[in-house]
Amino acid sequence: MARELPVRIVQDPSQGFTRLPARVPPPDLVIGLDVHGEDRILARMHGPAVPALSGTEHKTFLEASPTEVRSVTARLRRLWREEFVAVAALDASGRSLHPYATLVDLTGEPQDELLAAVSQLAAYGTQLFLDVLLGGVGEPVKLFRGFLIEALRTEPPLRVRFDSDLFIPWPMLCLPPDATDEPGLPGVFHRFLGHRHHIEQTGGYYAGIADTREHLPPAVPAVSLNHDTHVDPRGRTRAAEVAELLARNTTLAERTTRRELEQALADSSLDEQLMYFWCHGHFETAEPEPPYLVVRLTDRRPIDAYTVRAHRPPRTECAPFQPFVLLNACYAGMPGNADLAYLGRALIETGARGILGPQLEMPQAFAAEYALEFLTRYLPGTETAGAVAHAVARHFADHLRNPLGFGYALHCGMDARLERAAPEGTPA
Repeated sequence: MARELPVRIVQDPSQGFTRLPARVPPPDLVIGLDVHGEDRILARMHGPAVPALSGTEHKTFLEASPTEVRSVTARLRRLWREEFVAVAALDASGRSLHPYATLVDLTGEPQDELLAAVSQLAAYGTQLFLDVLLGGVGEPVKLFRGFLIEALRTEPPLRVRFDSDLFIPWPMLCLPPDATDEPGLPGVFHRFLGHRHHIEQTGGYYAGIADTREHLPPAVPAVSLNHDTHVDPRGRTRAAEVAELLARNTTLAERTTRRELEQALADSSLDEQLMYFWCHGHFETAEPEPPYLVVRLTDRRPIDAYTVRAHRPPRTECAPFQPFVLLNACYAGMPGNADLAYLGRALIETGARGILGPQLEMPQAFAAEYALEFLTRYLPGTETAGAVAHAVARHFADHLRNPLGFGYALHCGMDARLERAAPEGTPA
């Protein structure tokens, strides 16, 4: 006669079926730019947003050289600073003001002047994208450019990945004007790729990033504030509100010195879901290599990619370390050939899921406001970093008439999300 045997569970490899593997959909459009030698760029394109040609990807050598593209990219960043951020105006008493650098809400500024300034930025973005990078008269390049423009004009927003050896601020690039564009600033803003689509840049120098964590996420996320307390000492920005937000319903680690950061990175059990950097930065020369970004916390000691690599143990010897990093470093005097991927690349190689940071010399007031808006939307864990970055850029453009949100770029991490453990009894 059959009888029920007593069962004792000694191992539960399925974790009670409480967690399924993440199912991350592929991007709608992937554009690859591979640098061949010193003078050639191979462009590739595939994804459901473009028709397949004979069952394979679109591919052609571009007529632009890597040197020209890098030069015009540096020019684009410089012109955003010179012709927008640094624009001066006179108040009633004759004093010189810089409204676009000190104000976040530009709805009260003269809209004709603002339209002219943003239109000029859009023209520069179109020039780099279509006249330089994808410029040329050859039929293969013209065909590639036509398919790409058609795909990028589509609605609703696409999930676009630029798998590029060239470090370009893609959200600042623009499509040409179209007859269906809304008049005025709304139409100009919608030409920016950062307004139209969810965008991330990857590259051959990035390590593979896992789609899933190797263990359940914590019920209370671990986050960190790595900052220089001397930034904005008079409290003129909303940095204090960002700090309060980071401490709400989280386990917050605050670091103000390089030693504290080094000790955290050296800890093989470090498992933060979000790392926020609010600090100064400058560029170190590294001839013949491009200058690279170095950040400093309150102790003013330099932190660079080698700091990360020197103190982070090998992945195989650590708990999963997959934070999303908001690198909100304020810097000035950015060299034209600066390597903005330098520090972020080291963080990604050691496990970070993605890096979000400014691509130009961002005003402090706007940088703090951007962080507050981004983190308010990201910390609940309901949206991905790509969706949040896109929504935040649109928020500043559509509601505050400010284009500086397009000045932030995402390196990997489009699908990163602040995961929290589901309450007991709740299906994953």
